[in-house]
Amino acid sequence: MKSTKKELTTEQRDELFKILKTRFEKNTKRHEGIKWEDVQARLEAHPKKLWSLDEMEMTEGEPDVIGFDKKTGEYIFVDCSPESPKGRRSICFDHQALEARKEHKPANSATNMAADMGIELLDEEQYRELQQLGNFDTKTSSWIQTPDAIRKRGGALFCDRRYDHVFTYHNGAESYYAARGFRGMLKI
Repeated sequence: MKSTKKELTTEQRDELFKILKTRFEKNTKRHEGIKWEDVQARLEAHPKKLWSLDEMEMTEGEPDVIGFDKKTGEYIFVDCSPESPKGRRSICFDHQALEARKEHKPANSATNMAADMGIELLDEEQYRELQQLGNFDTKTSSWIQTPDAIRKRGGALFCDRRYDHVFTYHNGAESYYAARGFRGMLKI
């Protein structure tokens, strides 16, 4: 059972490390030049972020290290599930859109879920960078951060990969689909 304190038990932490290490070793092209021992040391030094990483895992995001920020010394984890994480689909873009729906409201919104999980939605550039590491969202799509000028007019952006190309589209922020979720980023 998960703690409501946003902390992991020792057993949960050990299980998460096991999953992350296995994924890290299986997908070395995502993080060339980065050693697992260094990542694990950073994770152990920032235990409060482990809860967020576990939330990414529990919603089937399959988080993995995709980079290292030399300025901050942080490792960058992103959802690397082949399709938009199953536990984060059928949601509209943000709380404002959720409140605007009069009927058939989705259970949540992408920005609410991300905030609750302690992660950030990818922006378009980050999404395109992720796509350089593999083929993601070939059957699904993912909401991304949306510029204020678009959001103020009721729209929101999402991306996917079709025909071996990455596309950015727009939709009403209140829309939701069974095949659309969001991918998150966590810096540790």
